[in-house]
Amino acid sequence: MQLFDHMALLAPLDLIAVATILLAWLAIGWRIEHPGAKSPSVTVLMSQARRDWMKVFVARDPRIFDSQILASLRQGTAFFASTCLLAVGGVLALAGNTEPLRGVAAEVTEMAIPVVIFQIKLGLVALFLTNAFLKFVWANRIFGYCAVLMAAVPNDPNDPEAYPRAAQAAELNIRAAINFNRGLRGMYFALGALAWLAGAVALILATLVVLSVVWSREFASLPRKILLEEGL
Repeated sequence: MQLFDHMALLAPLDLIAVATILLAWLAIGWRIEHPGAKSPSVTVLMSQARRDWMKVFVARDPRIFDSQILASLRQGTAFFASTCLLAVGGVLALAGNTEPLRGVAAEVTEMAIPVVIFQIKLGLVALFLTNAFLKFVWANRIFGYCAVLMAAVPNDPNDPEAYPRAAQAAELNIRAAINFNRGLRGMYFALGALAWLAGAVALILATLVVLSVVWSREFASLPRKILLEEGL
């Protein structure tokens, strides 16, 4: 009941703004992972490239190059996971001491804003960051599974187990990349959620900006154009 009492302190526009950013986050994620056949996203294009990588990997000798690539991918997930963890800690610390935010708010408006409002708004940021952290950790774990399967691929390309195991490794690689991309989107939307501290209108505008950035990188970027040209 106390939670609902706190939520009642928010204006209807605040609730609309929160619903907007959550729906945008879910919608763009679904669109990126399930694009139309005529308009593939960078994520989908790279998924096919990962399958091609594992096919080439079977016949490559030695396979040090592949292990180095996979190690760099795992390092990337570990870096972003640690970054998210530090960011969550910072948000929680700020939620425990909202005096700096109240001072800024006092300069903007004469209305006294309850501390719990700031904590709720920071909670939205923490939600996105926590989700991103979990996605990065899971991506790192799946890349580990992929490494084990790659190590289990026979050195002889003619071995009947070689290509099936390489195909399994490719699918695990793709799942890890999908979770990594989900983590990145979570960080983007966490940055957008910070705008809620400036008000509901600011949150809606920030959501539109983040949505535009994510969409353009997946469907209207130069890397996507290059990938499509290579696929022709």
